Amino acid sequence: MTGSLQDRTVLVIGRGSGIARAVVLAARDAGARVVAAGRDAEALAAAYAGEPGITTETVDVTDDDTIAALGERLGRIDHVVSTASARARGRLQDLSRESVRASLDTKVIGPLMLAKHLGPRIDAGGSFVLFSGVAAFKIAVGTLAVAVTNGAADTLTRSLAVELAPVRVNAISPGVIDTGAWDALGDEGKAAMFAEQSERNPARRVGTADDIAGAVLFALTNTFLTGVTLAVDGGEALT
Repeated sequence: MTGSLQDRTVLVIGRGSGIARAVVLAARDAGARVVAAGRDAEALAAAYAGEPGITTETVDVTDDDTIAALGERLGRIDHVVSTASARARGRLQDLSRESVRASLDTKVIGPLMLAKHLGPRIDAGGSFVLFSGVAAFKIAVGTLAVAVTNGAADTLTRSLAVELAPVRVNAISPGVIDTGAWDALGDEGKAAMFAEQSERNPARRVGTADDIAGAVLFALTNTFLTGVTLAVDGGEALT
C-alpha cells in the first residue's frame, strides 16, 4: 500500500471508537504503521483485533510514568495524535473542582507531557495533532469548563509549535459530531438535537467522525502547517 503516510509511524491516543477509531483507520489506509494507545488495553486490543497495520499500547495521559514508558517502548515515531478528553459539562453551580481538573489534566496537561516525553523521539517532518473544540469559540451557558479547556488547548498548540519547531503542532476543533458522545440524550433527544443543529449551522448537517479524520490527515501531512487550530464544525461558531 502507498499513501501520504507511507512508512510513517503514527501514535493515536484515545478510545477504540468514534473519532479516535476513524483517525486510526484513516492513517492506516494512508500507509502508516499505527499504534492505538489508551488506558484500557483490553478494549483497544478487542477493537482492533484482525486489523492489519494496527498495534495497541497502554498509556494514561494523566500519568507521566506511563507516557515515558510508552516512549521507551516505541522508540522513534513520526506523528502523535491525542484525542483524549474528560468533559466537564454543566453550569457554573454544577461544576466540581475535580471534574474541571480532570478536563484540564486530560486535554491540556496530558498533551503537554506527551510533547515533553515524545517530542524528542519524533523524526524530521513529524508532528503533533491535539484537539480543541467549538466551545472555545462559541460561548454558551453550560459549557464553561469545556470552553476554558479548549481555549487552553489552543494556546498550548501555538506555544508548542514554537517550542518544538521544526516539529509541527496543530489542533483540530470539532463541532457537533455524530459519535457515541451524545447517546446519553436517548434516541429521541439525540435526534432532536441533531435536527436543531442541522437547521442552524451553515453546513446544514451534523459532522461525522470521518470529517474529523480527514482534517487530522491534512494536519499530519501538510508540512507548511503549524500552530493552527482547524475548525471542522460546519460553521457552528458563526451562528
